[in-house]
Amino acid sequence: MPRKKQVRSEDTKRDILAAAGRLFAERGYDAVTMREIAKEAGCSHTAIYIYFEDKEALLHQLSMPPLLELRQQIGKVLEKEKPEQALTRLSRLVIRFCLENRNMYRVFFEVKSIRVDETSPDMEINRIRNGLFAQLMQAVRNHTGYGEGTERLLACSRIYFYMLRGIVGTYQYSEETADELMERLEDTFDEAFEALLRGLLQKK
Repeated sequence: MPRKKQVRSEDTKRDILAAAGRLFAERGYDAVTMREIAKEAGCSHTAIYIYFEDKEALLHQLSMPPLLELRQQIGKVLEKEKPEQALTRLSRLVIRFCLENRNMYRVFFEVKSIRVDETSPDMEINRIRNGLFAQLMQAVRNHTGYGEGTERLLACSRIYFYMLRGIVGTYQYSEETADELMERLEDTFDEAFEALLRGLLQKK
């Protein structure tokens, strides 16, 4: 009996997370209430608090595992690839991640977010987000030679990030899969970033 109860508890928690993900993606984090999430998940509005203290707890449970996995993958790229190749690999990696999670990537990266140059975020999710941006900035620094901690490096990293997000936003509602988009457009993405880097380096 305890085993069955544990399985039901895990199923309920999974249902709540799935419901929260659907509603956040469809309507936005701020517009959704815990009561609505509970209804979507098929549990009572009081039972949901057994599993999650509030919406921030749901946000963390939904976002942290994929963001931590992305951070690990980027870390491997930075460790193994040469500077001139790492930024291209990193760009492809982030674009694919966002396309594979196109219904949720805004939740992963934007909800409750703060400035990327904030050094001591209060929320763990923002420490992860800013850590991801720091990895991007490291790749830009390795490629361009701009000094660590300089305003120029921060500006160039932001510009590079804007390009990444612009590409993802362009295909957010595409019916093509991430694999199809990457197969068809990966070379174009690479060329776009190469052109951007040439422009950034001309101002060095």
